[in-house]
Amino acid sequence: MITYVEAETKSRRTSGVIPLHGEAGFNGMRKAGRLTAEALDLLVDAVKPGVTTAALDRLAYEFARDHDAIPATLFYKGYRHSICTSINHVVCHGIPEERPLREGDIVNIDLTLIVDGWYGDSSRMYPVGEISRKAERLIEVTYAGLAAGIAAARAGATTGDIGAAIQALAEAERMSVVRDFVGHGVGQLFHDEPNIMHFGVPGTGVPLKPGMIFTIEPMINLGRPHVKILGDGWTAVTRDRTLSAQAEHSIGITETGVEIFTTSPRGLFNPLDARR
Repeated sequence: MITYVEAETKSRRTSGVIPLHGEAGFNGMRKAGRLTAEALDLLVDAVKPGVTTAALDRLAYEFARDHDAIPATLFYKGYRHSICTSINHVVCHGIPEERPLREGDIVNIDLTLIVDGWYGDSSRMYPVGEISRKAERLIEVTYAGLAAGIAAARAGATTGDIGAAIQALAEAERMSVVRDFVGHGVGQLFHDEPNIMHFGVPGTGVPLKPGMIFTIEPMINLGRPHVKILGDGWTAVTRDRTLSAQAEHSIGITETGVEIFTTSPRGLFNPLDARR
């Protein structure tokens, strides 16, 4: 059974209970989402061969500190970093380290900043120097999948419509959608109801209503969809060692469509666009 409640009455995640946010919530998410996007914009010029992901993590932390924000992942369930850095065949939750990035790598940087109690959650792909055409194509399809999912999100649709749109696009390109990780409600909680699967059947799942706020964050693999978690308990990698990519926005359902809270102020949500 699904229950919708006013967001102000909900202080913790409860299965099947979905918060509906008013103008105050949308304003809070606009501010948090924009700052997160600004931080990810800052990293576009910093990602290059020879730079370590640990250095990128420090840069993100300093940006948050200088803007009175808190990185949501810092000390979250024991995680000790401000960003996740997922390189090449790492699907998600890659841990920043001192190994330098190499020419041809692709890296997803996932960042959530807490601003005045609101969580702005986003991730995007960064090419490291010149990358292969297959890597470039994977990134293009991943961004197209995210766009298709957002286009399917509207009042009166369902979460299954979102997943089906992403799955259809990815599989038409002979790529696969990761099943193990999902989007999620977000707002004054880091993870809230509902879960947003990136595959599915149209017309199934949770009905979408104005005031819902959640992430869409498809992870697309060049090979099979299967993943495994490494011994650190965080890093997820493709089982067949093929490349993986992810792109994520935080969005809100409105009466007429959707609002994207994490749009890049510099138009660099897909850093590949800056090269064209």
